[in-house]
Amino acid sequence: MVVKFRLFWALSLLSLAACQYSGSVNTPASEQTSLPSGIVLLEDKSDAQGDYQIPYKKYQLDNGLTFILHQDDSDPLVHVDVTYHVGSSREEPGKSGFAHFFEHMMFQGSENVADEQHFELITEAGGNMNGTTNSDRTNYYQTVPANQLEKVLWLEADRMGFLLDAVTQEKFEVQRETVKNERAQRVDNQPYGLRSEKIAEALYPKDHPYSWPVIGYIEDLNRVDVNDLKAFFVRWYGPNSAVLSIGGAINEAQTLKWVNKYFGGIPRGQKVEKLAKMPVKLAEDRYLTIEDDVHLPLLQMTFPTVYVRHEDEAPLDVLSDILGGGKTSLFYKNLVKEGWAVHAGVGHPCRELACQFELIALPNPQRVPSLAQLQTIMRKTLEEFEQRGVSDDDLQRTKANIKSGTVFGLQSVAGKVSTLASNQIFSGDPDKVQYDIERYSSVTKADVMRVFNAYIKDKASVVLSIVPTGQQAMQAKAPDFVKPERTISAKVTEEPVAPAPAEDDFDRSVVPKAGPNPVVNVPDFWQTELNNGISLMAHETKETPTVTLVINLEGGPLLDPIDKAGLASMTAMMMSEATQNYSNEAMANELAKLGSSISFSAGGRFTSVYVNSLEENIDATLALLQEKLFRPAFHEADFVRLKTRLMQSLQQADKNPQTLSSKAVIRVLYGEQNRIAIPDSGTVQTLNNITLEDVKQFYNDYYNAHMASVISVGSLAKPELLKALDFINTWPAKAYEIPEYKPFPEFEEKAIYLVNDADAAQSIVAIIKPFLAYDATGEHFKTNLMNFPLGGMFNSRINLNLREDKGYTYGARSSFVGGKTLGRFQAGGAINKEHTVAALKELFAEIETYQKQGMTQQELEFMRRAYTQGDALKYETPGSKARFLRQMTVYGLDKSYPAQQNNIIANVTLDTLNQLAAKHLQTDSMQVVLVADTESLAEEIKQWAESQGRKVIPLEI
Repeated sequence: MVVKFRLFWALSLLSLAACQYSGSVNTPASEQTSLPSGIVLLEDKSDAQGDYQIPYKKYQLDNGLTFILHQDDSDPLVHVDVTYHVGSSREEPGKSGFAHFFEHMMFQGSENVADEQHFELITEAGGNMNGTTNSDRTNYYQTVPANQLEKVLWLEADRMGFLLDAVTQEKFEVQRETVKNERAQRVDNQPYGLRSEKIAEALYPKDHPYSWPVIGYIEDLNRVDVNDLKAFFVRWYGPNSAVLSIGGAINEAQTLKWVNKYFGGIPRGQKVEKLAKMPVKLAEDRYLTIEDDVHLPLLQMTFPTVYVRHEDEAPLDVLSDILGGGKTSLFYKNLVKEGWAVHAGVGHPCRELACQFELIALPNPQRVPSLAQLQTIMRKTLEEFEQRGVSDDDLQRTKANIKSGTVFGLQSVAGKVSTLASNQIFSGDPDKVQYDIERYSSVTKADVMRVFNAYIKDKASVVLSIVPTGQQAMQAKAPDFVKPERTISAKVTEEPVAPAPAEDDFDRSVVPKAGPNPVVNVPDFWQTELNNGISLMAHETKETPTVTLVINLEGGPLLDPIDKAGLASMTAMMMSEATQNYSNEAMANELAKLGSSISFSAGGRFTSVYVNSLEENIDATLALLQEKLFRPAFHEADFVRLKTRLMQSLQQADKNPQTLSSKAVIRVLYGEQNRIAIPDSGTVQTLNNITLEDVKQFYNDYYNAHMASVISVGSLAKPELLKALDFINTWPAKAYEIPEYKPFPEFEEKAIYLVNDADAAQSIVAIIKPFLAYDATGEHFKTNLMNFPLGGMFNSRINLNLREDKGYTYGARSSFVGGKTLGRFQAGGAINKEHTVAALKELFAEIETYQKQGMTQQELEFMRRAYTQGDALKYETPGSKARFLRQMTVYGLDKSYPAQQNNIIANVTLDTLNQLAAKHLQTDSMQVVLVADTESLAEEIKQWAESQGRKVIPLEI
């Protein structure tokens, strides 16, 4: 749901800006005078109580840096977020992509931080990190063990105040190639990848800040030079344009001193004014068409609306949910359930300057030959809404989703800190969660109808048709919009004047030492066996009033007959449809009014049921679970619709090169006679063989207590949980067995298997071999320790070579993955087309060198620190705790296994790990799967294969 996503995952991805902070808290003079010199306390909300408030204190340094502290001692970790009020909206025409480009450059070292050292230090500390850019802001964040806080603040301060001299032409060129690779991977080589870009060009005037893509145009990335990038930094990256947010197990007094020490001396930057709101209007519809390598065409109608926190934003969000927010919506009823569309939805994404209302549908080509017909159905649905109006349930669903989404969104420190940062940047008020709940709760039926009439009814929109290549006749209407030519200045940017140096009384080149490692406790849990033999494992936590429940039924897709692969998935999909006492829509409506979710899925070795609920609604939610689990209706109409939709989706997925690669890898490793060589969801051919009677039989045979286990994490105490789950005690057990595997292929010679992806901008490289099944403390575990420096982290040998040194890829890695019975080694990534063979050579060179020479002592010590210190982050959220308990259940582990792993990490020798490298990284035992434009690369591939003694085998997928 759009509302849930925007409000509760920090309001950060789309920005919040309309309301200014209008309150203040008087702080006693004694508190102010006790602060370090140069720090002012602006607001103290540290005593905020309730499920919908985030306690915090807000301070400011003399240089204008605003920083926010949030105390949360529930886990021994801290999250640090630095958000700058600069996104692609601050760019000049002709220099698109700069904000995102600069995000990359901020990880390439600064005056006192060497190239790649930021990644190295955070990885070594056992933390995780990243940066994101959107149209309105750029943020950089790290989650680390609490003893690493000073180091993170040093790192962030160094790139805020001391980056410019470290920006070299060489780094600029490498990151330019990396950004171009990212665009190729995420936009140009993805089905529908140009959708948002082309709509923005038509919706907004040519000089509007939202008219160009965040990632930028290739011609702009090629045009600019390093001085342009430096000028962008000088203009926008001052402390006064940033918000520093710190949350977790912090010592407040010490944190204040560190912030003052590392950030206080950085000079104030140029003033950053807020941009004026820039919502737009269209005088008439604008039609445009993209021909793309897709199976399913797509139609999108986009209406301009308001801006974030405008008074009409909340009712527009409610309207979008009524029209297209899941199974209770009109779009689902009229398009999906009636079989006109494979997918249909409505959203209202909002940004700081403008919002847009989007109607999207992918038609069922068996019933809809033209997008014009689909547009007619969509417009009639709008007319139906006008006649139908808004019901009480419509409003209740929205309010329940807001409530539950808020609570679930505050389960992690990162979620809370990101919320505080985003709200401060765009509204000047860090905690607006309660405010947002209230403004959505106050939406009336009249409000929703008013905004429908004001922004949607009979209003002009951008209408985009995406059609398969060569099938322009399917478009909704001939294009009538022509992108205006951009006005691009030919002015050459001179090297900017660097800001004044910071005045410090300490040596910034010294990396701060970490404090003592925090004590990490494995989550306490209790375990019992229910009357019917089901294993129940539960962890009680009072951090949020929520319950997460997972039911695992072992077997899943492995139980499918091979000629009916996808049967487990189809059955799981049918379990989410109508029951004997509820229609599909009625069930969805009841769950939505509770703010709860119940979902079924089949993947890997399991069929799983996932339940999320607020504690106050758990009984009502579990009553609906009983209905779903024990009384499915299995209507023929639902089966036909889902089967058709899944088949169309599979055909569309085959247009994705990553999907083709995944299918080819399992085909090569496991052969055509094994169920595991076919995707979990099956193929078009195998789905054609499945009947509704097959689904009913699968349910009768395998949905029972025989191989079932239950995991619970939440605020229910043991007696209450056992009482709530009493209905599962009556679930009968019916014995069944999981079939044995057929013999796997034996590779008598090494080969490169080619899957042709004509005209692909990128190639997907996968170097593979069979490997051991998962174990927690044996050879599989130790082999992953060995792989860490080779390809198991950002600063691995493989990624530094192919991404950072060569610019061939957005990312490359290697891994040893393992399940309960099987495992494999895989290395590779998405490679720029022209560098395909060169990347193959580098990958094999890295693997072969590592196989012969192994890791170094320095790499061993680095791996030890990264693995052991990362324990602080393992068990923070209910989801992570549930995964830990599931791991123990699936693999029969006990609570001591993390301690055993740490003992292995501390004591494993370099010789032991290098023997594993020598044993498992012999490239003659590895096969290559390549998804690429193999026709244009044929000669290069042939020459490389001959030089390696590899057979070239075309593969049809």
